[in-house]
Amino acid sequence: MDWRDTGILLSSRRHGETSMIIDVFTPERGRHAGVVRGGASRKVAPILQPGAQLDLAWRARLEDHIGSFTVELQRSRAAVAMGNRLALAGMNAVLALLAFTLPEREPHDALYTQTQNLLDLLDQIELWPLAYLRWEIALLDDLGYGLDLNTCAVTGATDNLTYVSPKSGRAVSETGAGDWADRLLPLPDALKGSGTFSDADIVAALATTGYFLEQKVALHQIGKPLPQARARFIDALARTA
Repeated sequence: MDWRDTGILLSSRRHGETSMIIDVFTPERGRHAGVVRGGASRKVAPILQPGAQLDLAWRARLEDHIGSFTVELQRSRAAVAMGNRLALAGMNAVLALLAFTLPEREPHDALYTQTQNLLDLLDQIELWPLAYLRWEIALLDDLGYGLDLNTCAVTGATDNLTYVSPKSGRAVSETGAGDWADRLLPLPDALKGSGTFSDADIVAALATTGYFLEQKVALHQIGKPLPQARARFIDALARTA
């Protein structure tokens, strides 16, 4: 069995004395692991940096084996990320969430495209917080927990949408909330559509998406808390707000 694809390096770890096991996110085969022979060498190790865009060739005797990769660097993102603390924290959050939430060998082509586009904005840090929020919304949608924020779940109204139902992920208006308002999540402006928003509003919006990632995906579906990399990024963003 063998295939070729491009992919984003999520993580790598030492395997034996000279090899590395890498976890990559590809458009056609989703999250996929494999061994890079000689990956710990001086020649190859600098290529295997988190966030790197790689040209991948995978081979195994049987499809369900871990297999081995040969890799070539298409684009490194390490220098850009290391040059800005917020960019580095954001990239680490993206990579950690992908490794945590995505099952192995299941394609997520639309999410892959959005992830690649997001990581390519690392050098435009002023655009990054809102782009990251849009990416988290796309991640929830891809995992089956998409938010429906266009109309009130109670009244059907499209205006004065103020809350989000923690059960359904649907918007709720001030009128529709009634006595249940204290049991609902806030619906910050940054979640409602396109525009320019402050970092503080984006942090508030990430608290709402974070509820669904934590409660619906992490604890209910996976059985573990979210990676700390996400909290570190939001803390870094909050300090800039």
